[in-house]
Amino acid sequence: MTHVRGAPHHPMTQGKIERWHQTLKSRILLENYFLPGDLEAQIEAFVANYNHWRYHESLDNLTPADVYFGRGEAI
Repeated sequence: MTHVRGAPHHPMTQGKIERWHQTLKSRILLENYFLPGDLEAQIEAFVANYNHWRYHESLDNLTPADVYFGRGEAI
């Protein structure tokens, strides 16, 4: 894994993280949160769902956690 720097808010270089932020915001803005703890819990649940349970077509229908931990071949 290498660190690559790019221009902030530039879709050509920051496309993946910008798309992730867009998905997070669209999910979070669907509900009202009255306490900061509720919002933090919802963000933690979204990140866990995105990384461990949601299958990604671009990753050959694996979860990011499966790819990161090298479980793709076993699956």
